[in-house]
Order: sequence, then structure tokens, then C-alpha cells
Amino acid sequence: MDPIEPPAGPDAADSISVLTALRQFIVKGRYAAGERLTEVAVAQALGVSRTPVRLAFRTLAQEGLLQMAGKRGYLVRAFSAVDVAHAVEVRGVLEGLAARHLAEQGMSAEVRARLLDCLREGEQVLRPGHLSDDAIGAWSRLNAAFHGTLVRALGSSVIADAIARNDHLPFASADSIVIDRDALGRELDKLRVAQLQHRLVFDALERRESARVEALMREHAQVGLRYGGLLGSAIPAV
Repeated sequence: MDPIEPPAGPDAADSISVLTALRQFIVKGRYAAGERLTEVAVAQALGVSRTPVRLAFRTLAQEGLLQMAGKRGYLVRAFSAVDVAHAVEVRGVLEGLAARHLAEQGMSAEVRARLLDCLREGEQVLRPGHLSDDAIGAWSRLNAAFHGTLVRALGSSVIADAIARNDHLPFASADSIVIDRDALGRELDKLRVAQLQHRLVFDALERRESARVEALMREHAQVGLRYGGLLGSAIPAV
């Protein structure tokens, strides 16, 4: 295995930094389908301890990117771009359904406060104008909190259970964030778009605009899949 450049910054050993780095390596084919990964080899390649690698492996297995291969190793699972696109679309439909019902029933004071906290934290994370490992980790946590709060707010497990099952497919879950460390400026723009969409979703919930918030959530699901390639790209000539 070729040496891998470790995540930059003082918090390179943080499990979220390792997690986002491994996602990027899988997306870019640095770890190919069927390749066996071990804690020791990956930890040495990233220059971190085995603990964050172990935690990242478990999360990636839950996300459907890895599968167990014996007691101490994992295999990279095979998946296609079509599989990923369908899984992301399903999440958008399910989260849109949850948002529509929440708009119809209205937010409780507690749910409203939690979503506002996520919006405020998002502004703080993006305010410096650059992405660090701390910022990526913070965004991952607040994004998961925003989506989780919205889905759980209905008090019904049906939609939440359906989303949980879909989350086991590659890159389907809301917090399966892939950050391209070779294009952090573009990635920052992508997170700014996601933050704006969070604000639009909250606004639609406040106004109890059920159809609008459902459409917003469906579009929001596409941020990780499509927006990175669109941001900064030239507009095709007519």
C-alpha cells in the first residue's frame, strides 16, 4: 500500500477527521472495492493511533462502505454511482416527507430551539472562511443534529426507521460527508450552500409551508452528491 498523506492540523487523530479522510479515499478509489483494510496498516498510513481508525471502521461499516473480513479486518464494499444516487434520492424523499408532516403539525418550542442552535453553530463554523479539521468535525456533528432533530420531531418511528435502514447504503446518510482536501475552497462553498438550505428549511417550517419544505429537503439531499462538481465549474455555452 502506498503511503497516504495524513489529515493536516493538530487534531489529525480525531475520529471524525480520520472518518472523512477514509471516505474520500474510498470515493477516489485509493481504497478499491474488495481491498482488505486493517487498523494497524491504516493507522500507520495516516500517522494516527489505532483508536480513531477503529471508530471510523465501525462507522463506515454501518454506512455500508466496509464489511467485516475476519476478526481484525474489513473489506471495501463494491457499489456503483447509480446505487449511491438512488440511496441519496430515497433519503431526500423520506426526509422531505418528515419535513412536510412537521410543517403541517407545527414545531414545538423545543424542536425550534434545537434547530436554531444548529443554524447558529453552522454560522460560527463557516465564519472564519476556511475549513480546518475542527470545522469539518463540528459541521458533521451539527448537520447530523439538524437532520436528526427534524426527523425525530414527528414522534413517529415509521419514517425514522425507514431512514435508518437506508442509512446503511453507501453515502446515503445525512452525515456521510465527503470532504475533498485537495479542494477545500470548493468544499467550503458547498457547506455554505448547505447552511443556506438549512436556513431555508427552517424558514419554511416556521411558515408551515409543507410543500415548499418537502421540495427543499429533497434538493438538500443532493448537496453532497452533485454540488461539489457544479461549484466553480464553467457554464456550458449555448
